[in-house]
Amino acid sequence: MEKRCHRQTEAGIAKCGHKQVSVVTSVNFRSIHAKATEYLPANQPEWSESQRSVREAIAKVCTKYPDEYWMERDNEHKFPWELYNDLAANGWLGICLPQKYGGSELGIAEAAVMLQTIAESGAGMNGASSVHMNIFGLEPVAKFGTEEQKERWLVPLIKGQERACFGVTEPNTGLDTLKLQSTAKRDGDHYILKGSKVFISTAQVAEKILILVRTTPLEDVKKPSQGLSLFYTDLNRSSVDITEIPKMGRSAVDTNSLFFEDWKVPASDLIGNEGDGFKMIMHGMNAERVLVGAEALGIGYAALRRASNYANERIVFGNPIGKNQGIQHPLAECWMNLEGARLMIYLAARLYDEGYADGEYANAGKFLASEAAFKAAERAILSHGGMGYAKEYHVERYLREATLSRIAPVSGEMIKNYIGQRVLGLPKSY
Repeated sequence: MEKRCHRQTEAGIAKCGHKQVSVVTSVNFRSIHAKATEYLPANQPEWSESQRSVREAIAKVCTKYPDEYWMERDNEHKFPWELYNDLAANGWLGICLPQKYGGSELGIAEAAVMLQTIAESGAGMNGASSVHMNIFGLEPVAKFGTEEQKERWLVPLIKGQERACFGVTEPNTGLDTLKLQSTAKRDGDHYILKGSKVFISTAQVAEKILILVRTTPLEDVKKPSQGLSLFYTDLNRSSVDITEIPKMGRSAVDTNSLFFEDWKVPASDLIGNEGDGFKMIMHGMNAERVLVGAEALGIGYAALRRASNYANERIVFGNPIGKNQGIQHPLAECWMNLEGARLMIYLAARLYDEGYADGEYANAGKFLASEAAFKAAERAILSHGGMGYAKEYHVERYLREATLSRIAPVSGEMIKNYIGQRVLGLPKSY
């Protein structure tokens, strides 16, 4: 496929899709703002035609949202409705969901390209996280829901008419999901939910929630994985207290604590059988790791691109600073780290789409991508010198957002525990 996005420095013009935009060729020190979307090449030779098509189409959408848009959304803590609605109007919110309900029925490999491209455009996690839940979150509904539930829930989600959040993590259990303390008790044709959740993204703007709670006490089940049930239901604000958590990055997308008591949820909102919720949630864990890794890759490439542009254009002592090996070599290493992580991420995505159920590649890809992205963002700041600390150059935002990918949805330390135990056969370390 022809590369649709490339820089022509002689003419001072860059092409992105069908759009031409000016590129700064005579740079003022205070105005080095290379627009990320001018440098989105479809240059991954191992990608399929569908992945390349997704890359090109999403890059074209992202040209409408320059870096300044994302800086404003981050500074003002405003959800990026314009991008969200744009993606909904073009049918992208259901990229992995069945065509029968309005989706595209593509794989996680294509979804990873979509989220990487959004993040790489300069949107970072502020952009990718705004649609993240749509991509994989309702897989339990698509795979385990009834026909009536799929029609009722998937269609409005894909159209962008309803938004959903994901409620699993709790304040006192963290990653120890099997010990969730939130409960649901059957009461006629309803369940009564009681408990709390934490680090719940987009709850401020969501109408629905996919929530995991315990329906059978832990002491009454043979295995801790039993007795957990999954519901997809209205986020009833008269029964649920939602409190936003101030945080260091990704401020355009809210993160929240939820407290609820006497929350009546229709029994018809239970997915599958009571007590089978954990295995439904586990089905999508590897996909989530792949997609978060892809988002991290996008941030890493965006940071590296800005650092390289700055190093080419910033003149000190008569030469561009990129001529110095102290600048050049760390950036080259960042590229190698990102490329290695990218290969692992897309290997994991392909294996997932082929039905491979184990998690070593998805976990490894997420770990490598988040580490590579963080190092690229850090090096971008250092390459900018003092200007890297200034918000107007955007790289400090990339570092704040790359930090999130090292923590969520699973920490690097837990990934190493997984690899040590499941791959290397070492004793469980926790």
